[in-house]
Amino acid sequence: MRARWMLVPLFTLMAAASAQAADCPALLKGSLPELRGKEQIDLCQRFAGKPLVVVNTASYCGFAPQFEGLEGVYKTYHEQGLEMLGVPSNDFKQEDADAEKTAKVCYANYGVTFTMTKAQPVRGKDATPLFKELAEQSVAPKWNFYKYVVDRQGKVIANFSSLTKPDDPAFTAAIEKAIASQP
Repeated sequence: MRARWMLVPLFTLMAAASAQAADCPALLKGSLPELRGKEQIDLCQRFAGKPLVVVNTASYCGFAPQFEGLEGVYKTYHEQGLEMLGVPSNDFKQEDADAEKTAKVCYANYGVTFTMTKAQPVRGKDATPLFKELAEQSVAPKWNFYKYVVDRQGKVIANFSSLTKPDDPAFTAAIEKAIASQP
């Protein structure tokens, strides 16, 4: 009899987890390794229902100074719910294979506080599921520092080339639209 009562909370917990997985948009299904540490970032748990900017980065790219502008955008809009995810990639041959060197560029050189992952493929058949879905909803990144603005439902509402600076009015307008979106 006692064993049955212990199962009720277990089934409730499993049902809640199943409902959460069902509510997770395709874009956020899966996980990526955090840049610092050994943990996995559960994309759904961390970002579901939140406006999000996803950007593929590279430490040795001429656009790397955009880290400063992206950090400024993050700090400006984070209290309004904006999340930002930086995904380093060597797809364009400008990222270090050593995650510690990447972390130094992001955290020490540019003061990044938003979420960063270890280097991942972002184009083609080897792209992570996140970037496959971003490409399906819009286009694959054409170069480093390609930016995607995602609404609270996990839909890409805008994408921006590497040439678009973080303070560009169109980028800012897309972020504000994502923040205003309903979960």
